[in-house]
Amino acid sequence: MTKYTQIPRVYDNLEKYLKKNTVLVIYGPRRVGKTTILKNFLKSYKGKYKLSSGDDIDVQEIVGSSRFSTILEYASNIDLLAIDEAQKIRGVGQGLKIIVDQIEGIIVIATGSSSFDLANQVGEPLTGRKKTLTLYPIAQKELKDYFGVFELKKKLPEFLVFGSYPTIITAKTKEEKTQLLLEIVNSYLLKDILALDNIKNSTFIINLLKLLAFQVGSEVSLNELGTQLNADVKTVARYLDLLEKTFVITRLGGYSSNLRKEVTDKYKYYFWDNGIRNAIISQFNNLEDRNDVGQLWENFIVIERLKKLSYDNIYGNRFFWRTYDQKEIDLIEERDGKLFGYEIKWGTKKVKNPDEFLKTYNNASFKVISQDNYIEFIS
Repeated sequence: MTKYTQIPRVYDNLEKYLKKNTVLVIYGPRRVGKTTILKNFLKSYKGKYKLSSGDDIDVQEIVGSSRFSTILEYASNIDLLAIDEAQKIRGVGQGLKIIVDQIEGIIVIATGSSSFDLANQVGEPLTGRKKTLTLYPIAQKELKDYFGVFELKKKLPEFLVFGSYPTIITAKTKEEKTQLLLEIVNSYLLKDILALDNIKNSTFIINLLKLLAFQVGSEVSLNELGTQLNADVKTVARYLDLLEKTFVITRLGGYSSNLRKEVTDKYKYYFWDNGIRNAIISQFNNLEDRNDVGQLWENFIVIERLKKLSYDNIYGNRFFWRTYDQKEIDLIEERDGKLFGYEIKWGTKKVKNPDEFLKTYNNASFKVISQDNYIEFIS
């Protein structure tokens, strides 16, 4: 076992999130460590528990049956029921509702790699009966105390190229990291996406992801994507939605409140992991040999910031800001009635203050995020 497999995760202590007659739902992409966290927790759990998998046909039939007697017999005589890959069970929400409603004092944990499937199935049935956690590829916030700031900065080029999935951080060589990332993309992410709504067009998905990969940090037009993919806008929008719900990408909309010339009809798309982005376009060369370092840096900072906000329970809205005369700010956070603008810069060139933005929004502040101060911003 390498030391990297012992990196503490933000949700290692699941105990504090558990509540009787409530379902703890753990979302997140495939291979980010949900099952590991669950199994490690169960090793130290003092009560009687049952661990099942949504891949098990028997479990699918029982929990998805909506038969009180069958479901209650399955979950009887235990203190805690854990179901991994719960999104595989059709009707899992109704089954879990029966369990937490009918068995006094029981605790339920359900994990799932597709927020689309699991959210749809547990959302309405479990209203008021669940707590949700989202686990991402390992965050810089999680790595900071483990590695220390100096080593974390030293490893920055690796994170920009290969990302931070647990197995990628563990892998010792560039070749191993590359093969693992390609496997994650082809065997897990695409598999999850294709399993939704009986989608069969994997070529369309790959082509769409490649277009997004080359446009990281730029505003994306659905009409332009549709033209390039020879598809209508509704089809493009549907696939983008699926890619968000399977934790491949996330989007920022344009912020506007006062100016007519502010861009609001386009989005920026970011990949939840730099390594996945690079695997989509098969580019794993070193930073000094790349022409997209600025894009990698912006994707990395935006995503690590989103992880931090999620893990620290900092609530608000996120946007980018741009006007039609090319004035722009990479990231805007709207929190507690205030605006916080952040320009993300890899190089050392001085950035001018966005006077028009600050003048228009007198409740706003502005800061440049660079290699000198990024650790504090994202951890």
